[in-house]
Amino acid sequence: MNNFVEELKWRGMLHDIMPGTEDLLNREAVTAYVGFDPTADSLHIGHLCSVMILRHFQRCGHKPMALIGGATGMIGDPSGKSAERNLLTEETLKHNIEGMKAQLSKFLNFESDAPNRAELVNNYDWMKNFTFLDFAREIGKHITVNYMMAKDSVKKRLNGEARDGLSFTEFTYQLLQGYDFLYLNQTKGCKLQMGGSDQWGNITTGTELIRRTNGGEAYALTCPLITKADGGKFGKTESGNIWLNPEYTSPYKFYQFWLNVSDADAERYIKIFTELSREEIETLVA
Repeated sequence: MNNFVEELKWRGMLHDIMPGTEDLLNREAVTAYVGFDPTADSLHIGHLCSVMILRHFQRCGHKPMALIGGATGMIGDPSGKSAERNLLTEETLKHNIEGMKAQLSKFLNFESDAPNRAELVNNYDWMKNFTFLDFAREIGKHITVNYMMAKDSVKKRLNGEARDGLSFTEFTYQLLQGYDFLYLNQTKGCKLQMGGSDQWGNITTGTELIRRTNGGEAYALTCPLITKADGGKFGKTESGNIWLNPEYTSPYKFYQFWLNVSDADAERYIKIFTELSREEIETLVA
């Protein structure tokens, strides 16, 4: 089994890692998940770092899970957002989930007979029959408001220039995401959640919930949010996102995006978005 954490380190794909995570990964085959918000029926290249992390995870012998937020997508994650998001209908979510599943299957092996076959789950399946009273009694009692208020995503919204505040709906998002981790920990033996660095607060709410609920083993790992050398947002152009769906971004435009990145960015991106070995990359950039 290859060393997953070392692979991420040399590729520049590791931002935060909870103590004990690397020891766990070196000790046993681990089940981990990354969550994807089904706000569109296609992934865009801003998702690619998280997708590649799952791909490397599977290549290193571990079991990757992609969680589609069918339930949490109805609410909206406040992390990194400055305003309340529009809520999606159940019909739109179902359509979006089908599109994302088809794309993820191009990166992850969902069909293998191996124990580390990738798995796709939808949190709507376990949240749809969970009443508010059940949630408040079984989950809410384990996490204090003080703990939730200390999260950066919450503080930024409360102290932001917009002064719109934070709705109760979005405030509870971290608890809902935390419950996803608890549910997968209990039902699938999932011990690790991964995601973008803006998700650290939500992910650690999950590890804390698991610890306080059943004393279970749970860890966290995040990848950096990819930016351009000039500080600009990666994956955005004047015409919007660069999508993985050729109906939204033509193959030519997709090719042009990568062709036009700066030399400074090219060296970083080739480590993150390809599976070329360290030796091959060193030869290319020499």
